[in-house]
Amino acid sequence: MDSSETLELRCADAWQAVTVDKIGDWRLRAADGFTGRANSALAVGDPGVPVESALAAVCDFAHANGIPPVAHTVVGSANERAIEAAGWVPNTGHAAGHLVSVLTGPLGTGADEVPVLAAPTPGWWELTVGRPEPTDAERHVLTTGEIGYAVAEVMGVTAGAVRAAVVDDVLHIARLAVRPGYRRRGLASALMAACGPWAAERGATRAVLQVAVDNAGALAFYDRLGFAEHHRYRYWVPGPRACEDRSL
Repeated sequence: MDSSETLELRCADAWQAVTVDKIGDWRLRAADGFTGRANSALAVGDPGVPVESALAAVCDFAHANGIPPVAHTVVGSANERAIEAAGWVPNTGHAAGHLVSVLTGPLGTGADEVPVLAAPTPGWWELTVGRPEPTDAERHVLTTGEIGYAVAEVMGVTAGAVRAAVVDDVLHIARLAVRPGYRRRGLASALMAACGPWAAERGATRAVLQVAVDNAGALAFYDRLGFAEHHRYRYWVPGPRACEDRSL
Protein backbone atom coordinates (compact mmCIF):
# COMPACT_ATOMS: atom_id res chain seq x y z
CA MET A 1 0.00 0.00 0.00
CA ASP A 2 1.09 3.58 -0.58
CA SER A 3 1.09 6.30 2.09
CA SER A 4 -2.43 7.43 1.23
CA GLU A 5 -3.91 3.98 1.73
CA THR A 6 -1.91 3.44 4.91
CA LEU A 7 -3.20 6.71 6.32
CA GLU A 8 -6.75 5.72 5.38
CA LEU A 9 -6.34 2.60 7.52
CA ARG A 10 -5.15 4.72 10.46
CA CYS A 11 -8.21 6.93 10.07
CA ALA A 12 -10.45 3.86 9.94
CA ASP A 13 -8.87 2.53 13.14
CA ALA A 14 -9.67 5.88 14.76
CA TRP A 15 -13.32 5.70 13.62
CA GLN A 16 -14.37 2.13 14.28
CA ALA A 17 -17.64 0.82 12.91
CA VAL A 18 -19.97 -1.40 14.92
CA THR A 19 -19.69 -4.27 12.43
CA VAL A 20 -16.59 -4.93 10.33
CA ASP A 21 -15.95 -7.71 7.81
CA LYS A 22 -12.95 -8.06 5.54
CA ILE A 23 -12.43 -9.04 1.92
CA GLY A 24 -8.67 -9.29 1.72
CA ASP A 25 -7.42 -5.84 2.70
CA TRP A 26 -10.81 -4.21 2.13
CA ARG A 27 -12.92 -3.38 5.19
CA LEU A 28 -16.70 -3.63 5.04
CA ARG A 29 -18.17 -1.37 7.73
CA ALA A 30 -21.61 -0.74 9.21
CA ALA A 31 -22.79 1.43 12.11
CA ASP A 32 -26.55 1.90 11.76
CA GLY A 33 -26.03 4.69 9.23
CA PHE A 34 -23.95 6.96 11.49
CA THR A 35 -21.48 8.69 9.13
CA GLY A 36 -20.28 7.62 5.72
CA ARG A 37 -16.90 6.51 7.02
CA ALA A 38 -18.46 3.94 9.36
CA ASN A 39 -20.99 2.71 6.78
CA SER A 40 -18.94 2.05 3.67
CA ALA A 41 -16.43 -0.38 2.27
CA LEU A 42 -12.90 0.99 2.62
CA ALA A 43 -11.40 -0.18 -0.67
CA VAL A 44 -7.67 0.04 -0.06
CA GLY A 45 -5.08 -2.61 -0.77
CA ASP A 46 -5.78 -5.97 -2.38
CA PRO A 47 -9.23 -7.52 -1.91
CA GLY A 48 -7.76 -10.93 -2.72
CA VAL A 49 -10.47 -11.63 -5.29
CA PRO A 50 -11.51 -9.93 -8.55
CA VAL A 51 -12.91 -6.47 -7.87
CA GLU A 52 -16.30 -7.49 -9.28
CA SER A 53 -16.48 -10.28 -6.68
CA ALA A 54 -15.38 -7.92 -3.92
CA LEU A 55 -18.09 -5.45 -4.90
CA ALA A 56 -20.69 -8.21 -4.82
CA ALA A 57 -19.57 -8.91 -1.24
CA VAL A 58 -19.88 -5.19 -0.47
CA CYS A 59 -23.46 -5.28 -1.73
CA ASP A 60 -24.33 -8.41 0.25
CA PHE A 61 -22.81 -6.95 3.43
CA ALA A 62 -24.71 -3.69 3.00
CA HIS A 63 -28.02 -5.42 2.39
CA ALA A 64 -27.47 -7.70 5.41
CA ASN A 65 -26.78 -4.68 7.65
CA GLY A 66 -29.57 -2.47 6.36
CA ILE A 67 -27.37 0.24 4.84
CA PRO A 68 -26.87 1.42 1.26
CA PRO A 69 -23.86 -0.12 -0.53
CA VAL A 70 -21.06 2.46 -0.66
CA ALA A 71 -17.36 2.18 -1.53
CA HIS A 72 -14.75 4.54 -0.06
CA THR A 73 -11.69 4.94 -2.29
CA VAL A 74 -8.50 6.98 -2.47
CA VAL A 75 -8.92 9.34 -5.41
CA GLY A 76 -6.88 8.19 -8.40
CA SER A 77 -6.13 4.75 -6.96
CA ALA A 78 -6.21 1.49 -8.90
CA ASN A 79 -9.15 0.36 -6.78
CA GLU A 80 -11.09 3.49 -7.68
CA ARG A 81 -10.49 2.96 -11.38
CA ALA A 82 -11.60 -0.66 -11.12
CA ILE A 83 -14.73 0.26 -9.17
CA GLU A 84 -15.67 2.85 -11.77
CA ALA A 85 -15.09 0.30 -14.53
CA ALA A 86 -17.46 -2.07 -12.72
CA GLY A 87 -20.32 0.39 -13.17
CA TRP A 88 -20.24 2.30 -9.88
CA VAL A 89 -20.68 6.08 -9.85
CA PRO A 90 -19.65 8.92 -7.49
CA ASN A 91 -22.13 9.32 -4.63
CA THR A 92 -22.93 12.95 -5.37
CA GLY A 93 -26.01 12.73 -3.15
CA HIS A 94 -23.96 12.16 0.01
CA ALA A 95 -25.19 14.77 2.50
CA ALA A 96 -21.75 15.62 3.91
CA GLY A 97 -20.05 15.67 0.51
CA HIS A 98 -18.81 12.72 -1.55
CA LEU A 99 -15.31 14.14 -2.15
CA VAL A 100 -13.18 14.64 0.96
CA SER A 101 -9.76 16.16 1.57
CA VAL A 102 -7.51 14.36 4.05
CA LEU A 103 -5.29 16.93 5.74
CA THR A 104 -2.16 16.37 7.81
CA GLY A 105 -0.47 18.88 10.06
CA PRO A 106 1.42 19.53 13.28
CA LEU A 107 0.26 18.75 16.79
CA GLY A 108 -1.06 21.71 18.74
CA THR A 109 1.07 23.12 21.55
CA GLY A 110 -1.56 23.13 24.29
CA ALA A 111 -4.31 25.30 25.77
CA ASP A 112 -4.49 25.37 29.57
CA GLU A 113 -8.09 26.54 29.58
CA VAL A 114 -9.31 23.53 27.57
CA PRO A 115 -9.18 20.11 29.26
CA VAL A 116 -9.04 16.84 27.36
CA LEU A 117 -11.27 14.50 29.33
CA ALA A 118 -11.17 10.73 29.63
CA ALA A 119 -14.94 10.42 29.18
CA PRO A 120 -17.53 12.44 27.25
CA THR A 121 -19.88 14.77 29.13
CA PRO A 122 -23.52 15.45 28.24
CA GLY A 123 -22.42 18.84 26.89
CA TRP A 124 -19.81 17.17 24.69
CA TRP A 125 -22.43 14.79 23.33
CA GLU A 126 -24.88 17.61 22.67
CA LEU A 127 -22.36 19.48 20.53
CA THR A 128 -21.07 16.35 18.85
CA VAL A 129 -24.28 14.49 17.94
CA GLY A 130 -26.97 17.07 18.69
CA ARG A 131 -28.34 15.62 21.92
CA PRO A 132 -27.02 14.82 25.43
CA GLU A 133 -27.48 11.06 24.98
CA PRO A 134 -26.13 9.25 21.89
CA THR A 135 -27.49 6.24 20.09
CA ASP A 136 -25.70 2.95 20.60
CA ALA A 137 -24.00 3.27 17.21
CA GLU A 138 -22.88 6.84 17.89
CA ARG A 139 -21.49 5.83 21.27
CA HIS A 140 -19.58 2.92 19.77
CA VAL A 141 -18.02 4.89 16.92
CA LEU A 142 -17.11 7.91 19.03
CA THR A 143 -15.80 6.14 22.16
CA THR A 144 -13.98 3.06 20.83
CA GLY A 145 -10.20 3.31 20.93
CA GLU A 146 -7.75 5.63 22.69
CA ILE A 147 -9.97 8.69 22.77
CA GLY A 148 -9.84 12.13 24.37
CA TYR A 149 -12.80 14.49 24.66
CA ALA A 150 -11.81 18.16 24.64
CA VAL A 151 -14.32 20.70 25.92
CA ALA A 152 -14.27 24.48 26.06
CA GLU A 153 -16.41 25.81 28.90
CA VAL A 154 -17.59 29.43 29.09
CA MET A 155 -19.50 30.49 32.21
CA GLY A 156 -20.65 26.91 32.81
CA VAL A 157 -21.72 26.34 29.21
CA THR A 158 -20.03 23.77 26.98
CA ALA A 159 -19.26 26.19 24.17
CA GLY A 160 -16.98 23.96 22.10
CA ALA A 161 -15.97 20.34 21.74
CA VAL A 162 -13.76 18.07 19.66
CA ARG A 163 -12.85 14.38 19.54
CA ALA A 164 -9.22 13.25 19.56
CA ALA A 165 -8.08 9.69 18.83
CA VAL A 166 -4.54 8.31 18.75
CA VAL A 167 -3.63 5.43 16.43
CA ASP A 168 0.08 4.58 16.31
CA ASP A 169 1.84 7.90 15.62
CA VAL A 170 -1.25 9.71 14.35
CA LEU A 171 -3.67 12.03 16.14
CA HIS A 172 -7.05 11.85 14.41
CA ILE A 173 -9.22 14.94 14.93
CA ALA A 174 -12.98 14.87 14.35
CA ARG A 175 -16.30 16.50 15.25
CA LEU A 176 -14.89 19.95 16.01
CA ALA A 177 -17.86 22.13 16.97
CA VAL A 178 -18.43 25.55 18.56
CA ARG A 179 -21.85 26.89 19.53
CA PRO A 180 -22.96 29.70 17.20
CA GLY A 181 -23.09 32.31 19.97
CA TYR A 182 -19.48 31.59 20.98
CA ARG A 183 -17.74 31.65 17.62
CA ARG A 184 -14.91 34.01 16.65
CA ARG A 185 -13.50 33.87 20.18
CA GLY A 186 -10.62 31.53 19.42
CA LEU A 187 -12.32 28.47 20.90
CA ALA A 188 -11.82 26.28 17.83
CA SER A 189 -8.10 27.06 17.82
CA ALA A 190 -7.88 26.40 21.55
CA LEU A 191 -9.63 23.04 21.17
CA MET A 192 -7.21 22.01 18.44
CA ALA A 193 -4.22 23.17 20.47
CA ALA A 194 -5.37 21.29 23.57
CA CYS A 195 -5.31 17.95 21.78
CA GLY A 196 -1.61 18.21 20.91
CA PRO A 197 0.08 17.51 24.27
CA TRP A 198 -2.53 14.87 25.11
CA ALA A 199 -1.74 13.06 21.85
CA ALA A 200 2.04 13.49 22.13
CA GLU A 201 1.97 11.77 25.53
CA ARG A 202 0.42 8.78 23.74
CA GLY A 203 2.98 8.62 20.95
CA ALA A 204 1.47 10.83 18.25
CA THR A 205 3.82 12.93 16.13
CA ARG A 206 1.37 14.37 13.57
CA ALA A 207 -2.32 15.09 13.17
CA VAL A 208 -4.83 14.11 10.49
CA LEU A 209 -8.40 15.16 9.80
CA GLN A 210 -10.96 14.86 7.02
CA VAL A 211 -12.91 17.76 5.49
CA ALA A 212 -15.34 17.89 2.56
CA VAL A 213 -13.70 19.76 -0.30
CA ASP A 214 -16.60 22.21 -0.54
CA ASN A 215 -16.25 23.28 3.12
CA ALA A 216 -14.20 26.36 2.32
CA GLY A 217 -14.41 27.83 5.82
CA ALA A 218 -13.04 24.72 7.50
CA LEU A 219 -10.28 24.32 4.92
CA ALA A 220 -9.17 27.92 5.45
CA PHE A 221 -9.17 27.46 9.23
CA TYR A 222 -7.02 24.34 9.08
CA ASP A 223 -4.68 25.97 6.57
CA ARG A 224 -4.00 28.69 9.15
CA LEU A 225 -3.08 25.97 11.64
CA GLY A 226 -0.49 24.53 9.24
CA PHE A 227 -2.48 21.67 7.72
CA ALA A 228 -2.07 20.68 4.08
CA GLU A 229 -3.79 18.16 1.82
CA HIS A 230 -2.27 14.69 1.87
CA HIS A 231 -4.77 13.07 -0.49
CA ARG A 232 -8.49 12.87 -1.21
CA TYR A 233 -11.06 10.13 -0.94
CA ARG A 234 -14.40 9.69 -2.64
CA TYR A 235 -17.59 7.71 -2.06
CA TRP A 236 -19.01 5.51 -4.82
CA VAL A 237 -22.41 3.84 -5.16
CA PRO A 238 -23.62 1.19 -7.60
CA GLY A 239 -24.93 2.28 -10.95
CA PRO A 240 -28.12 0.76 -12.39
CA ARG A 241 -28.21 -3.03 -11.91
CA ALA A 242 -24.68 -3.05 -10.47
CA CYS A 243 -25.76 -4.19 -7.02
CA GLU A 244 -28.87 -6.32 -6.86
CA ASP A 245 -30.02 -7.64 -3.48
CA ARG A 246 -29.40 -11.38 -3.83
CA SER A 247 -31.05 -12.11 -0.47
CA LEU A 248 -34.53 -11.39 -1.86
